[in-house]
Amino acid sequence: MKLHREGYLIILIGVLILGAIHVGNYFLLQATGWDWLYYLLTLGEVVMLYLIVQFFRVPNRTVNAEDLDIVCPADGKVVVIEEVEETEYFKDKRIQVSIFMSPLNVHANWNPIKGIVKYVKYHPGLFLVAWHPKSSTDNERSTFVVQHENGKEVLFRQIAGAVARRICYYAKEGDKVDQGTEFGFIKFGSRIDLFLPLDAKVDVKIGDVVKGKLTKIGSL
Repeated sequence: MKLHREGYLIILIGVLILGAIHVGNYFLLQATGWDWLYYLLTLGEVVMLYLIVQFFRVPNRTVNAEDLDIVCPADGKVVVIEEVEETEYFKDKRIQVSIFMSPLNVHANWNPIKGIVKYVKYHPGLFLVAWHPKSSTDNERSTFVVQHENGKEVLFRQIAGAVARRICYYAKEGDKVDQGTEFGFIKFGSRIDLFLPLDAKVDVKIGDVVKGKLTKIGSL
């Protein structure tokens, strides 16, 4: 387990703010006899710091998948599996698999397949709740396409939610990526959409709780 680099500054700011609040509470409450309220607020400060730190955790995981497997790009719950028209890149029908990430999930994102990054595009947008049907097309989002060596392509998209306010990504067009390597991070609640070929096998179902790098979404 380690902390993601995207969290260093936020954790530092959180420590400074909560530390200042704690000192203020000490002089205002404990020093004046309000011990019970001081300890209650101190507990709240500890819980808040824990929540901030755990959001940026990155567990140690090893990919154990076959060459044609599609591994889960994020922790969360499967909320959509359906055939849709993908309008940004493929402009044809694909199988969409969507994973909702709550603020309590790990928020690092990993490449679902190995191959060459063929497409990267960031879209500014709205901040609808991540499970809203239009969040995939109207919210702030980043789209990536990786082409496997067999020629098949998988599109995956980071989508900001009502709480998420920053999408971070590191992939560039032309990069050669391995299955399970990190391509990005989303801060505070979000969603990942995958668009798979129609002949892809899907091994998950709606409602499944999935783990990035560990859960097999399906295969090409």
